[in-house]
Amino acid sequence: MHVSISVVILTFDSEETISATLESAKRVSDDIHVVDSFSSDKTVGIVREYGARLVQHTFENYGAQRNWAIDNLPLRYDWELHLDADERLSDELIIQLNSLKEAFPHNISGYYIPRLPRFLGRAIRHGGMFPIWHLRLFRHGRGRCEDRPYDQHFFVNGATANLSGAMVDDMRMTLAEWVSRHNRWSDAQVRELLGDEVGGRGGRVRSNWRGDPVQRKRFLRRLYNGMPLFFRPFLLFIYRYFLRFGFLDGREGLIFFVLQTFWFHFMIDAKLFEGHQAAAKVQEWPN
Repeated sequence: MHVSISVVILTFDSEETISATLESAKRVSDDIHVVDSFSSDKTVGIVREYGARLVQHTFENYGAQRNWAIDNLPLRYDWELHLDADERLSDELIIQLNSLKEAFPHNISGYYIPRLPRFLGRAIRHGGMFPIWHLRLFRHGRGRCEDRPYDQHFFVNGATANLSGAMVDDMRMTLAEWVSRHNRWSDAQVRELLGDEVGGRGGRVRSNWRGDPVQRKRFLRRLYNGMPLFFRPFLLFIYRYFLRFGFLDGREGLIFFVLQTFWFHFMIDAKLFEGHQAAAKVQEWPN
């Protein structure tokens, strides 16, 4: 079989999930590149055992790391597939990718792939969490990642299509680590919303209700950001957990939606409120 996809994986202290990610990647490519952010656990050793090409690069944010990989890795093939260390390819997606490798359509520059989250060992299929579309497969030289501190997406120059097979986001970290990471991500989101972070050469995906899946998501995000602080996390939780049937995902779903939908977004609003207070004090007492 002619192999025509290079795989790029970002890692940092990913020993719990990287083996499954590499196993699935090997089923679609013989050109696998791992960009590690100087892991302190067994990640690097596992990557070397699988024979993937390893390079270490200091982490700034996901967008910067992905664009560094695009610009600097010696990718062998014309198409590149980007994964995180906890994302593995489903059997259905592997079949679709291997079928595509035989004859990629000339008029398509990238493909959106649905991501299925697994939390505390359970697939979260309700509450609007599946499918969430991510553009992860694109022609070399056509795609970039947004230059933003949080919630970065890839975009391409050219037409796109959707694949139905899912990549599984298997979150195996402890709840303590999950909360710690989301606390850091809330800081990044607040910095952007307060205007302390600006985009660079990576560009941004514009909101457009009639556009691609990410543009529609950005349109809904703009509506959400226009709602009052502290009210909107409650509304989002009610929408996802009750109106979009998140309660069907059991106790794991309850924990997920309380933490990811309510707590995380409430934390963002609290930090925005804190930032607005600090700005008001500066204006009140100028130097």
